[in-house]
Amino acid sequence: MSILDGLKPQEVFHYFEELSQIPRGTFNTKAVSDYCVNFAKNKNLEVIQDNLCNVIIKKPGTPDYENSEPVIIQGHLDMVCEKTENSDHDFTKDPLKLYVEDGFVKARDTTLGADDGIAVAMALALLESRDIPHPPLEILLTVDEEVGMEGAKAIDLSPLNGKMLLNLDSEDEDTIIAGCAGGVVFHMDLPVDRVQKTGTCMEVTICGLKGGHSGVEIDQQRGNANKLAGRLLNRLNQDMKVSLFNIQGGSKDNVIPSVCKFTILVQDSVEAETIIENMLHTWKEEFGTDEPDLDITIKNTENAELSVMSDYHTHKAIFFLNNCPNGVDGFSRSLKGLVETSDNLGIVFSEESKISFDFLIRSSVSSKLGEMKERFLSWAKFLGGTYGFSGEYPAWMYKKDSKIRPIVVEAFEAVYGKKPEIATIHAGLECGLLTGKKPDLDCVSFGPRMYDVHSVSERLDIDSTGRMWNILKEILKKCK
Repeated sequence: MSILDGLKPQEVFHYFEELSQIPRGTFNTKAVSDYCVNFAKNKNLEVIQDNLCNVIIKKPGTPDYENSEPVIIQGHLDMVCEKTENSDHDFTKDPLKLYVEDGFVKARDTTLGADDGIAVAMALALLESRDIPHPPLEILLTVDEEVGMEGAKAIDLSPLNGKMLLNLDSEDEDTIIAGCAGGVVFHMDLPVDRVQKTGTCMEVTICGLKGGHSGVEIDQQRGNANKLAGRLLNRLNQDMKVSLFNIQGGSKDNVIPSVCKFTILVQDSVEAETIIENMLHTWKEEFGTDEPDLDITIKNTENAELSVMSDYHTHKAIFFLNNCPNGVDGFSRSLKGLVETSDNLGIVFSEESKISFDFLIRSSVSSKLGEMKERFLSWAKFLGGTYGFSGEYPAWMYKKDSKIRPIVVEAFEAVYGKKPEIATIHAGLECGLLTGKKPDLDCVSFGPRMYDVHSVSERLDIDSTGRMWNILKEILKKCK
């Protein structure tokens, strides 16, 4: 018996569970892409798979809808792969371990992949259906969305005839998204020299933080383990001399890092431990109940000899970690309360001759995105680092004269009895890239309620999924 057997809508959760058996981390999407292609072929549906494994599947309209304007249903095939520190899960080959608890679908010790597996599941359920009225459907499933939206960047949209696009990659069921921020990844390598030193080796781990989505949840001021490491190292280096051996924090630029580990060499481990304990106490007071599981672990090795970074480069690395921008940089002046510009220090890792830093910068205003890029360039030049920008994607601008948005609002009202909120989001959605390729596209984004996406606490609201499925069916019914 399946884990999700009995959950409603049954057809959606059936395909979500099937997808969860297929490893589909970013850049590892061929298997899930092939699954969708074979599904379409078995249903005798027109299907296109490009060399990146993006997939387009077409299904004719149902009776009386055959000549209606096609509707594009869009989502992405890949998922963020995060796991707990003690998990032995292998995202390249292991299926997710789903379970149901307190009205949510969750995954044991890993991300769930409801972002955006639930969109793919709904699309497959629509293609499978025989009793849902709908216009011609064009299912657009992209790859590698979570790292630079590479699939959407490369896909050829010329096979698509539709102009109305429903993106199912949002996490708040009360809200229709009608615009999103643009973004770019900044990478810097800081060169380091090393010297041999002897002392007490301290392996320090900052852990227990919630982490989360670096766009959607950046306004919640969750602890960034990499930035906390910079603050702690700065305090240690001010009160006593430390030498940095290595540092590793975060695995994705679009994830707020929940763990950071660093190794230092000190001459007085007792004093260092006191400083660390005092800092943990300070953080717990500052965060209050927002980060209840925040902790620091220490492992000491006496009389260790290590090839540590020189005093100069230790100071330079700590200086940047402690002072680099991170978090909300500005709020929108036109949509009060909405984050306009932010950045996330998602990844820090050291090698023999360098320390590398990856930031995801976001803004809904192109000039502010440009300003942030200039600030990071200034940092890199000042510190003598090598640098580059990658994965830049445009903002999706709000469309005043949308044809599909009123239909979606009517469908929400029919299911909920009230109008949804219409907003833009401080996160990257593929609609920006897709409208750049096909300017006549008319997009909206919505989806079932999810919490803590991009983290091991990710969970999908079961009842909300049912309501979103009903809304999706109502939208298609109104597109006759």
